[in-house]
Amino acid sequence: MKQVSNRLLQLSESATLAMARMSRELKAKGHDVIALSLGEPDFDTPDFIKESAKNAIDNNFSHYTPVPGLIELREAICHKLKRDNQLDFTPTQIVVSTGAKQSIANVCLSLLNSGDEVLLPAPYWVSYYELVKLGEATPIVIKSDIDNDFKISPEQLEKAITPKTKMMIFSSPCNPSGTVYTKSELESLANVLEKHPNVYIISDEIYELINFGVEHYSMARIESIKDRVITVNGVSKGFAMTGWRVGYIAAPEWIANACNKIQGQVTSATCAIAQKATETAMLADPSEIENMKLAFHKRRDLMLDMLNEIEGVKTNTPDGAFYIFPDISYYFGKSDGKDTISNSSDFCMYLLNDAHVALVAGEAFGSPNCVRISYAASEESLIEAVKRIKKSLEKLN
Repeated sequence: MKQVSNRLLQLSESATLAMARMSRELKAKGHDVIALSLGEPDFDTPDFIKESAKNAIDNNFSHYTPVPGLIELREAICHKLKRDNQLDFTPTQIVVSTGAKQSIANVCLSLLNSGDEVLLPAPYWVSYYELVKLGEATPIVIKSDIDNDFKISPEQLEKAITPKTKMMIFSSPCNPSGTVYTKSELESLANVLEKHPNVYIISDEIYELINFGVEHYSMARIESIKDRVITVNGVSKGFAMTGWRVGYIAAPEWIANACNKIQGQVTSATCAIAQKATETAMLADPSEIENMKLAFHKRRDLMLDMLNEIEGVKTNTPDGAFYIFPDISYYFGKSDGKDTISNSSDFCMYLLNDAHVALVAGEAFGSPNCVRISYAASEESLIEAVKRIKKSLEKLN
């Protein structure tokens, strides 16, 4: 009898990866699919980082490293955190992992127990929900909507906290909404959290460098709660290094030690060559990748202009990341005579099959009225994608 674990049965497939898989299947059948579903920069890793990796190979960085990462990399991360975020950390508080996803998983497995509750301001990244479940805790969703730029209020946060609350996980800039919390907004949330000393905060800042004007502010800068904040970051988004698989946490030392223990039994350290490349990225001036941010900013404005011409597609203006998260509930209940749109999953499947454009349904992010559109693609592809979307939606009534 073939029987997987109950743990596996409780997990859902990543919605973003599922849509990517369906896009590939459709392409394999000969269709011209424009995939705006994955959160991956369409740029290549900068040459100066690639050169660093080549040098690392030539210098024989091909052996095991310490589980939390090479000391020189962790020192470089501490330097970056001080330079860019005004945060003081030591290398013993840094754990480097195979991407920010593993970093978050390490924290969940290190801190959560059965019966704990974890607050997830919605929309949230798809994996947060499943990683909380993997940690045997219960996800508690705090709703927001497009009218308030997908930000939760201090009042909502206070109402959601119970004696079982162990953690809150959020991202700023946010995947999927592109929302960036301001310093004052984070301080208002911290005023609530400081009254609840048993609640830990994972601040996912992986999109930090893709920011269009709102100053990035790290939650760990807030004195009253800094000893309970786990800052998560990495190089996949800002430096176009998704395939290098490097993320990290900066945390209180006891939490870093716990994550080190978990990681030591699961993966050990990430690739030594990738670590040396990341060291170079951490020491680089952020202006080195300004061209990517400017391109994303231009594409955001282009997409908003085009989407706002489509009846029933409601947008706001995201201040970071490379996503637009429109409310498309106007189309619920509409049909082309064959298919009826009942929810955002139906909406995405309709566009995939009719327009051959891949988006991700908002249900997976805790916001069922929306869809995530990645504009990490060429302007030509984006223009063609929106033309197709508009043409397909005009068939619905």
